[in-house]
Parts: sequence; structure tokens; C-alpha cells
Amino acid sequence: MIDSATQMKPIWYFVGWVLIAIGVLVFAAGVYYMLFPIDLDIALRGMHMSIWWGAILILGGVLLTVFNRKPVNV
Repeated sequence: MIDSATQMKPIWYFVGWVLIAIGVLVFAAGVYYMLFPIDLDIALRGMHMSIWWGAILILGGVLLTVFNRKPVNV
């Protein structure tokens, strides 16, 4: 029988959590700048790319976390 001390989660599980955390921060910043815009001359400012990138990072993090949650036998 395998001891629980010899089972470890893959590194991609933790990378997924980091991507989720960064995605939430980027998404929140995008929402903030959408509600309180700054006066900069930025091309395609109306697309709110930080909201899109935040959502992509969150989605990627969730996928990595879900598919790599099973422990690996060492």
C-alpha cells in the first residue's frame, strides 16, 4: 500500500492556482479601469484587453487545476 507521504501533487496544479490569482488581479484591474477610465491615448482602448486577458488566465488556471489535481506516486 502506498503511504500518503509519498504522494505529491504535480507542479502544474500549483501553476494553475498562480494563474488563477494573477488572472483575478488583471481582471479586477480591467474592471476598475473600465469604470474609471484614464485619459491616455491607447489604441483599441474600448476593447478592454485586460478584462479579456484576465478571463483567459483564469480559464487556463482552472483547466490546469482541474486536470492535475490527482496526486502522483513518487
